[in-house]
Amino acid sequence: MMKRSLQQSSSPIDQGATDRASTSPAGLVAGGAGLIAVTYGVVRYGYGLQLPQLTAEFSLSPGTAGAVASGSFAAYCAAALAAQRVMSRRSARVVLWLAATLAASGALLVGASWSVASLAAGVLVAGSAAGAASPALVVAVGSTVRASRAARAQAVVNAGTGLGVALVGAATLAAPSVWRPVWFCAAAGALLTAAFADLCARWPRGPEGAGDPAAATAATAASASTAASGATSSLRRPVLAASVAGVGSAAVWTFGRDLVTVTGGLPERTTAALWCLLGVAAVLGALSGDAVRLLGLRRAWVLTATATAVGTAALALAPGSVVVAAVAGALFGGAYTALSGVLIAWGGALQPCAAGRATATLFVALTGGQAVGALAAGVLAGQAGARAAFWAGAVLLLAAAAVRPAAPAARVGQARESAVAVS
Repeated sequence: MMKRSLQQSSSPIDQGATDRASTSPAGLVAGGAGLIAVTYGVVRYGYGLQLPQLTAEFSLSPGTAGAVASGSFAAYCAAALAAQRVMSRRSARVVLWLAATLAASGALLVGASWSVASLAAGVLVAGSAAGAASPALVVAVGSTVRASRAARAQAVVNAGTGLGVALVGAATLAAPSVWRPVWFCAAAGALLTAAFADLCARWPRGPEGAGDPAAATAATAASASTAASGATSSLRRPVLAASVAGVGSAAVWTFGRDLVTVTGGLPERTTAALWCLLGVAAVLGALSGDAVRLLGLRRAWVLTATATAVGTAALALAPGSVVVAAVAGALFGGAYTALSGVLIAWGGALQPCAAGRATATLFVALTGGQAVGALAAGVLAGQAGARAAFWAGAVLLLAAAAVRPAAPAARVGQARESAVAVS
């Protein structure tokens, strides 16, 4: 079966990458996971976790809260599109520091916010950082970690989201009404983790895919396989699947804690603990590389999208039950993170010479869907109640599960993997 989409980039270890004595694959994975924890788990999804406190302090309505979240997701898309252009013209290293700068500046603004407008501006800037972080780290891992280990390494980096969510949950559990220090710490964390990842990475020379003979060999093999099967390497199908999944998942990320706190009536400390559990479970997304390898791309996608839908529906079913909310949150966290990892594999199978840019494209689709979903969920919650938004999200996630990878995509991945193995 196909391994991970990042294996094509592993060849610069032997040829075409910058020579740095400090290169450390393990250090890169640790630093990369840390940066993902900050850019995704803290400054992107932390807004949803802290929404009850933010609502109390700034008098946010459901519609306004949804609009701010939607703007954050839209800003992510803009950053990811910019990252694609920068990587095609300059280098992924520049994109890494773009992500760190956006996260730090946005987090500082949120921490110092004095009005709804300043809060929204900070959330938008900070939320955009993840759009640059993911594609940059895809390239960094592919250029630093050997092919046999690249799949698991990228999955571990991607699972940093769960670590960040758990940290924000733990901070909220310790001091429910104190939210500003979390954002100030996030600003420092973004710069420190980016510096460590940069120090440990072996960056490719020049734009992504330039001067990489092994990647070209992989692309040739993939193209031959695609031509033989009469298929195309277009990203249309995964873009559609990612977009629908994004719309469906937005309710939990934006209003998940608000649902169990306001609608379910659970105490704030209990809901913070539940969010910690969601984050810890999301770390299991590190197994997404193994899931693709063992189950295949099609089954892995259907499994993760369906599990995400079940977690969403369970929250809507019994938001006032601690046990149900705990199981549902853990299921959602682990499944969603694994789902995003499967998207990376899917894009790389179709575009083996540009895994970073393929990742950016699919994550733009996923987050663009979340932008629409957050806005729609806010409106629907205000009109029909929060539970209705979650039921709608679950239905959309099941629809996304039905948009399965075409069978030739798996064969393309196998051909690319074989080409890399002999390079």
